[in-house]
Amino acid sequence: VVVADKKGCLQLCLREVANGLRNPVLMVHANDNTHRMFVAEQVGLVWVYLPDGSRLEEPFLDIKQLVLTTPWVGDERGFLGMAFHPQYKENGKFYIYYSYQDKKKVEKIRISELMVSTADVNKADITTERNLLEIEQPAANHNGGEILFGLDGYLYLFTGDGGKAGDPFGKFGNAQNKSSLLGKVLRIDVDGKGPQGRPYRIPHDNPFSLDPKARPEVYAYGVRNMWRCSVDRGDPLSHRGKGRIFCGDVGQNRFEEVDIIIKGGNYGWRAKEGFECYDTKLCQNSSLEDVLPIFAYGRSVGKSVTGGYVYRGCESPNLNGLYIFGDFMNGQLMALQEDERTNTWKKQDICIGSIKACAFPGLVSSYSKFIISFAEDEAGELYFMATSYPSAYAPNGSIYKFVDPARRAPPGKCKQKPVPVKTKSKRIPFVPTASKSIRFGFACFLICGRNTFGRQRRDELMSKPYWSLIKSIKANGTEHLSK
Repeated sequence: VVVADKKGCLQLCLREVANGLRNPVLMVHANDNTHRMFVAEQVGLVWVYLPDGSRLEEPFLDIKQLVLTTPWVGDERGFLGMAFHPQYKENGKFYIYYSYQDKKKVEKIRISELMVSTADVNKADITTERNLLEIEQPAANHNGGEILFGLDGYLYLFTGDGGKAGDPFGKFGNAQNKSSLLGKVLRIDVDGKGPQGRPYRIPHDNPFSLDPKARPEVYAYGVRNMWRCSVDRGDPLSHRGKGRIFCGDVGQNRFEEVDIIIKGGNYGWRAKEGFECYDTKLCQNSSLEDVLPIFAYGRSVGKSVTGGYVYRGCESPNLNGLYIFGDFMNGQLMALQEDERTNTWKKQDICIGSIKACAFPGLVSSYSKFIISFAEDEAGELYFMATSYPSAYAPNGSIYKFVDPARRAPPGKCKQKPVPVKTKSKRIPFVPTASKSIRFGFACFLICGRNTFGRQRRDELMSKPYWSLIKSIKANGTEHLSK
């Protein structure tokens, strides 16, 4: 089993795989056997990362001019979601979800379809953008942002309740109003067109498609602001759990929750927050059939849940079946273990870097505090994105890969054979943050001392860990350092 300390905290390590990103909100793959990863920044840029860890110099997609966001710390608007069509290898289609402002200065969220360039597989063709859906945002927060394809081939969209506090829109709020697209899980068929020129079809089994008082796109409702959802690949052997959709739903001021999405389900907001009542009057009249979270936690644990993934990879077999997620505000990583007999989930904290194994070359024992998003690569390995300063314009974001030091898969078992990809853009090799710090410190030591400021900077460095590093370099040479 995964090694746990006396308090039950799971002992894991990390490997840094990318850095210098401006609020990396997502990382997705195209399921095309190339094992490329597409990383989106909140400002509206999507970068291609190759299996060798390098990044292409030119972005896959650049819609900075369209995306609405600001340098404000914590601004929830921006480029928020991206999903590749299940038949991307054949049709080259993908879908994006972003905030924008129309000509009348009305803030909206837009879901669009685009295609990859016919001239370069690592570039999107911006001229192919086809607007599928626009939803007006009454406030600047709770923009939702997740989009993903379920195993049924339909596109699922996760919208926020419209913003402000307590979902104050209308008599019962947007989330409980099935005629509103806000505060919902929506499901559409992007492979067809509907009546009156609608650029998508409504799946025939959508739960409210025949309700004249509901929008036919609604698949589930009563959600506040689901931030990051994922589809469970299922157990590699039994396939149990395959297709389940997990989401983290950010709470108001008392509870954060993790949900499994059920067709037609009412997730309770604003009547309920977590397992408890939020609006007492609505809660007393709410249905007993409301879908309860599989887990909820209070302010003593964290303040803003970031939904994650169920681990189904190969490299760390002990993690199989663990739902790994985190909290944006306090930086806590957590895991939920399912008890199939009682159909309940038990929480365990994840501790990073508290054992000697995390000092092994290539591993890191710390990470940036603000956990923005989680990701799964084409092989099923898990990652998360975090930043030390949550502004859409600050290049402080990094991506980390989970590593279980207690048990690794046998050598060669998890080896992948990515399909080669022709690249026209220059490849930028990955340089770990630690290496950048070392280079900066060594350069400072070499050049400092030429003036008063330089001598002061040199003295500062000599009183810090850089000094022991410099002594090691002097004694053993830079070759020793690189090893």
